[in-house]
Amino acid sequence: QVQLVESGGGLVQAGDSLRLSCAASGRTDTKYLTGWFRQAPGKEREVVAAITWSGRSLFYRGSLKGRVTISRVDANNTVFLQMNSLKPEDTAIYYCAAQTQGHWDIEHDYAYWGQGTQVTVSS
Repeated sequence: QVQLVESGGGLVQAGDSLRLSCAASGRTDTKYLTGWFRQAPGKEREVVAAITWSGRSLFYRGSLKGRVTISRVDANNTVFLQMNSLKPEDTAIYYCAAQTQGHWDIEHDYAYWGQGTQVTVSS
């Protein structure tokens, strides 16, 4: 199995940018699909973006496309989520997750989860 640790969250102002990191350890030789999810207070967790193990296929939540970019660096087993033009409604706990098979946007298809990193966007 793989362990995931998120970092990079914090308090920012509307319009700022932030880059989140998801570092993987353990069985990193497995071909995981890695996704980013977020959960705002009082709301259900929702998918943000995902990237295949090769990095050749990227998937984005439609409403966020253009403001977020997912990428990976295999040398250090890290997946990044670059978020630009942040809005107060982006405030949430951001989680990364990994799976070996399933749909990129189905939460329950992901077997491994990190603990999350808080992103707070002030207006």
